[in-house]
Amino acid sequence: MTAGISRRRLLTGSLASAALAAPFGVVRGAPVRFSADPYTLGIASGCPRADSVILWTRLAPRPLEDGGMPDAPVEVEWQIAEDEKFARVVARGTEHVTADLAHSVHAEARGLQPDRLYWYRFRAGTAVSPVGRTRTAPAGHKARVRFAFASCQQYEQGFFSAYRDMATRELDLVVHLGDYIYERSWGSRHVRQHGVGVPTTLAEYRNRYALYKGDTDLQAAHAAFPWLSIWDDHEVTDDYANDRSYTVRDPGQFLKIRAAAYQAYYEHMPLPLSARPRGPDATIYEHYRFGDVMDVLLLDDRQYRSASACVNGGRPTWIVPCAERTEEARTMLGRAQENWFDERLGNCHAPWTIVAQQTLMAQDRRGAADDDHYWMDGWDGYPSARRRLLDAFAAHRTRNPVVIGGDRHAFFAGSLKRDFTKPDEPAIATEFVGTSITSDGPGEAATRKAIADNPHLTFARGDKRGFATVELDAKTCTVGFEAVDNVKEIDSGVRRLATFVVEDGVRGPKVI
Repeated sequence: MTAGISRRRLLTGSLASAALAAPFGVVRGAPVRFSADPYTLGIASGCPRADSVILWTRLAPRPLEDGGMPDAPVEVEWQIAEDEKFARVVARGTEHVTADLAHSVHAEARGLQPDRLYWYRFRAGTAVSPVGRTRTAPAGHKARVRFAFASCQQYEQGFFSAYRDMATRELDLVVHLGDYIYERSWGSRHVRQHGVGVPTTLAEYRNRYALYKGDTDLQAAHAAFPWLSIWDDHEVTDDYANDRSYTVRDPGQFLKIRAAAYQAYYEHMPLPLSARPRGPDATIYEHYRFGDVMDVLLLDDRQYRSASACVNGGRPTWIVPCAERTEEARTMLGRAQENWFDERLGNCHAPWTIVAQQTLMAQDRRGAADDDHYWMDGWDGYPSARRRLLDAFAAHRTRNPVVIGGDRHAFFAGSLKRDFTKPDEPAIATEFVGTSITSDGPGEAATRKAIADNPHLTFARGDKRGFATVELDAKTCTVGFEAVDNVKEIDSGVRRLATFVVEDGVRGPKVI
C-alpha cells in the first residue's frame, strides 16, 4: 500500500474486493440470518509469527445493544490467501462462535510462509466480511522492520485521525501499549460522547468496546496491519494496581469488575487462546521474534504490581515519596513475570530488543520548594523493580535494548540508567514514549520542567496528540514522533514532530 492511499479507498476497496473475490464454499442448510451487517466492528489480525497469525472479528449487527446476536452458536468460516482476490487461498477453517465470548472469532491461521503479505476474510451465513491485510513475521534475514506504536485513545476528546494516517503507511505491524478504551469521561472540549456512565459489567464493557471499534479510522488501521496489544489501566479503571483500586475499595468487588473488563478486552482484540482470561486473570506478556532484526517483549505492568506506595489507598499522584517507595520487595511486573523476562531476555539475539510496556520508565523527578515529587503510578513508584529490569539488560549484555511506552500523553525520548542521580553514569538502554492518540496532555510547562529536572531526558512534548513510528535495520533504529495537527478536527493532518536515531552499540537517542 502506497503512502497516498486514502481511508475511503482502503475501506471501500476492502468491501469491493470481498464481493469480487473467489467465493467460499456452498452454504449448507438454512443460513443464519442477521438483522443488519454483522461486521460493524470491523476485522483485525494480530500476534504475527513466522508461520501463523491470529484473525479476529466479532458478529455484532446491533453493536451498542450487547451485539444484538441470538444466544445460539454460529459457524464462521475464514480464509487467508496470497492475493486480495482470493484466487490462491492457503488456509481456511470454521470457528463455532458463542454468546459466552460475544460471538467473537479468534482463528489461528497456521502453515503460512514467513515475511509474506496475506489477505483474509470471514463469512457467517451468507454475510461476507470486508477484506483485511496482514503479514507474517520474518524467520531469517530481513533488511528492515517498520512498525508504529500508539496508546491512550479517549473517544470523547478527539477524532482518531492518527489511525487514518497510520493506515496509509508502509508498516509491518502496529504495537498498542494500552488505554484502548476509557472507562470514564474526563477532559475538556469533547467532540463526541460515551453516552453512558462507567462500565462495571461485562455487557457494559462490551458496549464500550463496540463504541470505540465502530470508528472507521481505527477499523482501517486494524485492517491494514497485524497488531501486538497490551493493556494499561483504563481498560479496567483508573490507576488500579493488581487487586487494588482507589475507585472500588472492596478488592473482591474490584476483581469481579476486572474479570468482566479482561474478558471484554479479549473478545475485542486479535489475541491467541493463551490470552483468554480465567476469571480476573489473563496472561498477555509474550515474546515475538522478527527475523534477524528485532525481538519484541510485551510486558504487563498492571495485573501483578504491588499496591501504590505512600498514598494510603488513595489515588497515586505527584507526591513527596515515603520510605515504602524504595522497598526491595516492591514489584511492577510480579515475580513470575520478572523471572520470565530474565529468561526470555537471554534468548533475544537480534540486533534490537524492543521492550513494549505501558508508561515512561525513566525517572521523572520534579523539583519543588519543599522536596522532590514523583508520579507514584509509574516506574518512579517502583524504583527497585526498575533497577532489576535494567540489571537484566546488563547481565545478559543485551545488544541494543530499546524501551517503548505510552500512558503519559506526551512524547519523551531519553536514556535509562541504573542510578538516575549520577549524570555521568553510562546509559543501559534507550527509551521512547509516544503521546496519546486523543487523550488530553500535560501541556508545555510540565514537559519543560521534566527536561529541566531530568538530564537523562532528551526530549519531551505534551501539547500534541499522535503516535510514533520505528524503522530498524542491522545498524540503526530511527524513530519518528508523528503529531496530529488538531485532534478536535475530524480530517486533521499528521506531521513529523521530531526524528531520532539510535546507532548500533550506542545507548541513547540522537536528534536529527
